[in-house]
Amino acid sequence: MELLKLFANSDYRARNLQLFHDISESDLIAINKLIASCCIMLVKAEQAVITAHTTDNRLYIVLNGTLEVQSHENTGGSAASNVQFLAGECVGELSVLDDEDQPHTIIAVGDSELLVIEADTLWQLIDESNGVARNLLRLLSFRIRTTNALLRRRHKVGEFYRQMSMIDGLTGIHNRAWLHSQLPQLIERSHASCNPLSIIMADLDHFKLFNDTHGHIIGDDAIQSAAKILNSTLRPTDFAVRFGGEELLVILPDTAKEACFSVAERLCSKLAQTTVLNDVHLPLPHITASFGVATLAAGQDIFTFIAAADTALYRAKNAGRNQVSH
Repeated sequence: MELLKLFANSDYRARNLQLFHDISESDLIAINKLIASCCIMLVKAEQAVITAHTTDNRLYIVLNGTLEVQSHENTGGSAASNVQFLAGECVGELSVLDDEDQPHTIIAVGDSELLVIEADTLWQLIDESNGVARNLLRLLSFRIRTTNALLRRRHKVGEFYRQMSMIDGLTGIHNRAWLHSQLPQLIERSHASCNPLSIIMADLDHFKLFNDTHGHIIGDDAIQSAAKILNSTLRPTDFAVRFGGEELLVILPDTAKEACFSVAERLCSKLAQTTVLNDVHLPLPHITASFGVATLAAGQDIFTFIAAADTALYRAKNAGRNQVSH
């Protein structure tokens, strides 16, 4: 930074600065005397005014130009713009008040002129003018509200992406990440409450042959159709999951073995009646699936629970497919 002049030798007026708004004329006289010997510095574009994690107990008031907070969060190491400070606004007040390191790096967007107020002078301003103390409190309150709003917005964005990461992109139903996040909780709740919990494992029959015959795009249509049938048939309290490839899984809380078997039979029948693609030039067979059901037993965890349904699924396949087994 380059020293330009002292505040007393400049054309700037204290009353135009945010920190000195609505100050009585008598207080302004005292303020002007205190800041008369404060330096006005020129900071070049892209030059750092404040460097994060360093001690710099000075208040900077923007007289001309713009300052900007720089952040490296979630950008792979490249700087990303955050908050800007325009003419009349100030930065650095927190480090003056709590004598801690600066939390952010702040640079000049373009060539800017800054009034630099040392910590001792700022404390004198606070002691001698209630108006300065009031404006500083208003500034801090605004900063806290702004920070809280940013945190809430980041939380909402983070939650949105977290939810998106647990949705299967092809079918729109839950994916395996969601399953491993939520099923253990459902299992724990079932063990604690002694309420039944059942699952259905479904696997599309002869899917490799279907893919080889009709192509992967239509194979994706088949998986989407199966997922839609499962999801649309369930209760609001049930869950459909794409377990992987052409394997789908249904979670039925508060459902005993007999009721689970009935649900699986209904899904099996409905799926066998589903047309994947109505195309007179490319007639397609109905898709079918084999289903294995399991109800949570005492002491079972997620792995043995899913393994029980998977074993039942292979019994259905070995028995001729397009059927339900337990």
